[in-house]
Amino acid sequence: MEWETVIGLEVHAQLATCSKIFSGAATAYGAMPNTQACAIDLGMPGVLPVLNEETVNMAIKFGLSVGAEVAEKSVFARKNYFYPDLPKGYQISQFELPVVKAGTLTIYLDDGTEKIVGITRAHLEEDAGKSLHEDFQGMTGIDLNRAGTPLLEIVSEPDLRSAKEAVAYLKNLHTLVRYLGICDGNMQEGSFRCDANVSIRPKGEQTLGTRTETKNVNSFRFVEKAINYEVSRQIAVLEGGGKVVQETRLFDAVKNETRSMRSKEEANDYRYFPDPDLLPLVISQAQIDAIRETLPELPQDKQKRFKEQYGLSDYDANNLVNNAPLGGYFEAVVKQTAASPKLATNWIMGELSAALNKADITVENSPISTEQLATLLDRIQDDTISGKIAKTVFECLWEGMLDVDGIIEEKGLKQVTDTGAIEAIIDDVMANSPEQLAQYRDGKDKLFGYFVGQVMKATQGKANPGQVNNLLKKKLCS
Repeated sequence: MEWETVIGLEVHAQLATCSKIFSGAATAYGAMPNTQACAIDLGMPGVLPVLNEETVNMAIKFGLSVGAEVAEKSVFARKNYFYPDLPKGYQISQFELPVVKAGTLTIYLDDGTEKIVGITRAHLEEDAGKSLHEDFQGMTGIDLNRAGTPLLEIVSEPDLRSAKEAVAYLKNLHTLVRYLGICDGNMQEGSFRCDANVSIRPKGEQTLGTRTETKNVNSFRFVEKAINYEVSRQIAVLEGGGKVVQETRLFDAVKNETRSMRSKEEANDYRYFPDPDLLPLVISQAQIDAIRETLPELPQDKQKRFKEQYGLSDYDANNLVNNAPLGGYFEAVVKQTAASPKLATNWIMGELSAALNKADITVENSPISTEQLATLLDRIQDDTISGKIAKTVFECLWEGMLDVDGIIEEKGLKQVTDTGAIEAIIDDVMANSPEQLAQYRDGKDKLFGYFVGQVMKATQGKANPGQVNNLLKKKLCS
């Protein structure tokens, strides 16, 4: 039997606020356990939550970016369940009336086609604390620093049909929330994590199969592996005559498999009801319009513009757009150089990115300014130096030397472009290589590289490669 995979993702994006959603406690990552949990986060008697307005603005910004309806009125609810890291015994979330409803996100598949993925809703909620097992023999520690951290839970429609599609959606969403400035997207720190709902059904069937939910997967690679494993597991269960059980599962990154965690709860298990301590959230059209004015250029719009304005390929445009600071660096360089955008892209995605990765720094902290790189590209463009020699200049800039032209002058790196000088060197190489010359003229074309190498060696790499190739072709055949 041929099976079809059906996937929906629930993504928890931690909102980039300095304080929590209902208290003034800090949200900074890495603090000592239980040092960033105040009386409100701990659910102490007599305390009342106060909504952080900035989380609402961020939710509105996200809703507008995906063409969703921003609800003029939404309601906070209590989601009741009992777990050691949930001190109040309930989580403040939104249920029937979320702040964002019905949007879409476009993804690009491997064959270049577009696919529109529906976004069912996005709602505000508080995070729970964290259970710690590793450092406590036979016991569990509880760190409540994350309790009350603001989250935007983004729920997709079950529109995804493969693990690759799910990862493409997740990557696009990850890029979007970072562009909007509402989430830092740090998956290692838990700022952006995903629950994957997976089911299978016979090809052509419309009724959805029984789904499982794999919780809190925090890397693109793990999401792909978890979904692929779960699909294979469910197929094996059904083809073996069994039934898929609706349950919550965890992904084991060491064994690359999912395992059962608990039976899947239904909404009524959580006994949702409006939180009596919080008024309904009312958003005015004026507030929505004001936030609309602050929206940046969105990733898909920027990718389209990069291709049209700069003539970049899908691959290059996608790489630059997915790293917003790098894309900004690219545009600053292009505005300051006469070199082609493609040459700028090659250097930024090649030499610069490699150096940044090796030094473990971001482009914002690059020791090479956009002006310096632009000047370096100009010197390649006007044949002052070759691309190979430019790498030497790049290294000098990285080490702190400031002036591109000064480096070229001081180190004697200027390219040899005098035709007469290059011809004289070619004549010497040919005179000193009679055996290779005879073999080349007898049809051993691969020896052309030998002659190029000898000329470049004689000029210490300073001869213009294009001129060398053209002149060699004429002289070797004469």
